[in-house]
Amino acid sequence: MARSIAAFSADALECEFIEIGDLPLYNEDDEANPSAAVTAFRERAGRVDGILFVTPEYNRGVPGLLKNAIDVGSRPYGKSVWDKKPAAVITVSPGAIGGFGANHHLRQYCVFLNMPMMQQPEAYLGQVKPDSFDADGRLKDGPLKDLVTSLSDAFADWVDLILRGRQLIAEDAAHGGND
Repeated sequence: MARSIAAFSADALECEFIEIGDLPLYNEDDEANPSAAVTAFRERAGRVDGILFVTPEYNRGVPGLLKNAIDVGSRPYGKSVWDKKPAAVITVSPGAIGGFGANHHLRQYCVFLNMPMMQQPEAYLGQVKPDSFDADGRLKDGPLKDLVTSLSDAFADWVDLILRGRQLIAEDAAHGGND
């Protein structure tokens, strides 16, 4: 699904995949001397303008690997790479409810992490099966592809809105604001 989003939204978004599979389990004792994988992950996540989480649901929650990446990025305390980063969540499931539980767990994490979360459109993609994709791993033409394209466009607009808003506020403050 993430590859499809990147392909369909190339005009609106410059997508970068951030690898989380090689991150060690978060351990506070390792904060003073982080591994190369942790350092690389934090640098990549820290420099992007927004985060679009695309995840399956496991046992009504996010996969442990994703939760670990969130923890790694949020520490050490006060140095979170997630802080103020615009975000959205797309959950994908072969089942009918489209990852509802994982979507809402991830949204709760993002509130705590101070990530402005795109509220609408919500994205619970259910009934997504292997035959929904072509040989290149991209969604086949149809209503699901159309929906995913509109979701990625909405996310691009959301990131732009947040970044432009911050810029306008900073410019206003630099010029004396509304004394």
